[in-house]
Amino acid sequence: MSNDTLTHFNAQHRAKMVDVTDKQTTSRKASATGQITMHPATLARIKEGKVKKGDVLAVAQVAGIMAAKKTSELIPMCHLIPLTGVDLSFSDNRTDTITVTSTVKTKHVTGVEIEALTAVQICLLTIYDMCKAMDRGMVISDVHLLEKEGGKSGHFVFHP
Repeated sequence: MSNDTLTHFNAQHRAKMVDVTDKQTTSRKASATGQITMHPATLARIKEGKVKKGDVLAVAQVAGIMAAKKTSELIPMCHLIPLTGVDLSFSDNRTDTITVTSTVKTKHVTGVEIEALTAVQICLLTIYDMCKAMDRGMVISDVHLLEKEGGKSGHFVFHP
């Protein structure tokens, strides 16, 4: 952590939303990823479109987009940010795991890392919800920020 100043506390040491009034508007982008591991038969049914609740990845994609737009309603100190783009993509290992990647963009005074992470989490939870009747042992894991661009703190790229 590069800055030890606690910006989320007021003079009474109580939580507050950080004041971003004087920050400069810049283009900002964040990407996040995560995965869900399941029985191979569950992945096969998702790919074949044989899940009773419908097209799992299409519904999960819309849920992820909606979640990014609602992040400030879920995370108490998160600012309401006008998003200019939200995209989610899916890949799988052909056996038992789907990986979700989100990219969120804005032109604003604060970044969109939490929006990108929220999009991934809700997307993964939607996959779980739509497939839980056939596989309650699915595991959501490895959710993390991949990259962040813009703002005072500069460029970040995840290195495992």
